[in-house]
Amino acid sequence: MGCVIGLTQALTMRDECRRVAHTVVFTNGVFDLLHVGHVRYLQAARHQGDSLFVGLNSDTSSQQLKGPGRPLVPEGERAEILAALSCVDYVIIFHELTACNIVASLKPDIYVKGGDYLPGPDAAASKLLPEASIVAQYGGKVILLPYTEGHSTTQLLAAAHQCRIRPPERTNP
Repeated sequence: MGCVIGLTQALTMRDECRRVAHTVVFTNGVFDLLHVGHVRYLQAARHQGDSLFVGLNSDTSSQQLKGPGRPLVPEGERAEILAALSCVDYVIIFHELTACNIVASLKPDIYVKGGDYLPGPDAAASKLLPEASIVAQYGGKVILLPYTEGHSTTQLLAAAHQCRIRPPERTNP
């Protein structure tokens, strides 16, 4: 079981991981309404190294990224849920729209994102991976994991909206 920590403590834990020759992996996201796509992604990210650090967008940055009404689950609860997963070692809440600052500070050996992102400048603006250039500057590695189609919070919300419970129809005796 992981723990929720600040960046200063994350840097200390990263140094400890490196002291024992552990490969440090970092990923980030909103992780609102945790679902099987998230779990599979985080498990696959953890398999890239020995210690998985997860950057979690704060409520403010999540709303800016996802729109009004999001996130549905407050940042403290999202962080607690992520930390409870056996594949996650550390969760760090951050307030920026991108993880550039945390990546530049933490300098993970491996930075992992889903395959719906593109690392280069040719990527569409909405799916550009700005952290990739930072990782390249310090000699880290970027790994894009395959995107799991059909598993997203947006799709869960749409399905829930369609399945609203309707009041039972009254029948006349």
